[in-house]
Amino acid sequence: MLKPPYRDTPDLRQAIIDACRDMNRQGINQGTSGNISARADDRMIITPSGIPYDRMTPDMLVSIPLDGLGKPEGPLPPSTEWQFHLALLQAKPEMHAIVHAHPVHCTALSINREEIPACHYMIALFGGNSVPLAGYALFGSEELAGEVVTAMRDRHGCLMANHGAVVAGETLEKGLWRLEELEVLARAYIISRSIGTPHILSDGEIDSVLGAVANYGLKTA
Repeated sequence: MLKPPYRDTPDLRQAIIDACRDMNRQGINQGTSGNISARADDRMIITPSGIPYDRMTPDMLVSIPLDGLGKPEGPLPPSTEWQFHLALLQAKPEMHAIVHAHPVHCTALSINREEIPACHYMIALFGGNSVPLAGYALFGSEELAGEVVTAMRDRHGCLMANHGAVVAGETLEKGLWRLEELEVLARAYIISRSIGTPHILSDGEIDSVLGAVANYGLKTA
């Protein structure tokens, strides 16, 4: 398992590809709609646009300066969503990976323009008492990057209106794990609503969980 701070190496690039393949194997992404990036020194390494993961090789990934001032480097264009990946890595220096996909239950809630409230204590994994909803904007746009960064100002993930979901991770593994947990929460919330009225935990109840889950899950070191 690679540990941050990451360097732009073939191993890091392969780890990004492996995480993409894991998303599809686990059913939290379909086709090439998802994308993953990682911080590597002063650059962002991100998946290219429109390449099936089973055909992707490390040399296909794209390198972009984290300051946004240089041109992407690589044989292919970066993911169309590179702008919000870059904006999140700039806004969250403690995070080393961004994972985006279109998990079905997360996407269903995003289509309804709904956030996920504190229906389960695991909501605290995302930094607060909800997983917020980022406003709608055209995919790949600066406007969408702004909406996502605003929604995730004090959170580690959000839903994206009529689009999907995105999370930040202290490591690649933790980013993928966080997206898996987000889809489980979305599915449970939808099922709960189908059989009755969900009981939402209070802010005080979630506050008591936040400290307890600070180091929960995959370790970063």
